[in-house]
Amino acid sequence: MAPLRAVLSRRPPTRVGADQVRSLVRALALLNRIAEGPDSGVSLTDLAQQVGLPTSTAHRLLTTLEQERYARFSQEERLWSVGVQAFVTGCAFTKTRGLVAVARPHMHTLMEHSGETVNLAVEDAGEAVYLAQVESRQLMRAFARPGSRVPLHCSAVGKALLSTTSDKYLAKILARHGMPRLTAKTIISPAPLRAELDQVRMLGYAIDDEEHEVGLRCIAAPIFDETGDVIAAVSVSGPMVRIDDERMRQLGTSVRAVAQAISAEMGGLRAADFHSELDAGRARGR
Repeated sequence: MAPLRAVLSRRPPTRVGADQVRSLVRALALLNRIAEGPDSGVSLTDLAQQVGLPTSTAHRLLTTLEQERYARFSQEERLWSVGVQAFVTGCAFTKTRGLVAVARPHMHTLMEHSGETVNLAVEDAGEAVYLAQVESRQLMRAFARPGSRVPLHCSAVGKALLSTTSDKYLAKILARHGMPRLTAKTIISPAPLRAELDQVRMLGYAIDDEEHEVGLRCIAAPIFDETGDVIAAVSVSGPMVRIDDERMRQLGTSVRAVAQAISAEMGGLRAADFHSELDAGRARGR
């Protein structure tokens, strides 16, 4: 009989670790689909189909998420929604810099001054993600739920976030996400987008003229950290019936001033350094 040590050494390596990683990835995929779904929640069947899992496997993972309070199940509607622990975990990101806390008073002031909805966004994996919003009091107003994502190439916040990026990093983002056409005005090729970014660097703010959504205009400006890198963008959004070309220029000046104020409070650029840093930042690349 072979020694026990020899027998053990011939056993195949355990797959427990790999199975745990696979389960984690699947659970996170389910959580992401819930977060992207309607506020009312998503059914088990829909979640399983979206992630490509058997219903039984999806239910087991969702139950685990529910036990840890990352997901919540409504017995009445039979729908899954995001749990409170997911919110707590997500808030930890903003706590690391206090960006939302610093920006929110300025966002309120901008909303009162402009009468339009104000958003705060950051870049994540080549997309713009909304962190916070101060809604307009107008009956007809723009709305973007915090946590929602928009493409960089056809949104004002996206162009502001790209304003100092290098051609190499821009090409990387476009290769990954493409430039899908969302409206008749969407920029769908790199050369016009680069021309737009040149304009952003000259003016200090970016515009979205019905490029992401028909009938909606948006103006955004970049927020800088202490090293001169763009860390976020603040924007004003509203319907075309209230934002004509002249008002767009006026709002551009206001949004740029608010972005400068937030940058300064975050320990970033002084207003006098704003335009020079826009020019220098792109040369540094990413």
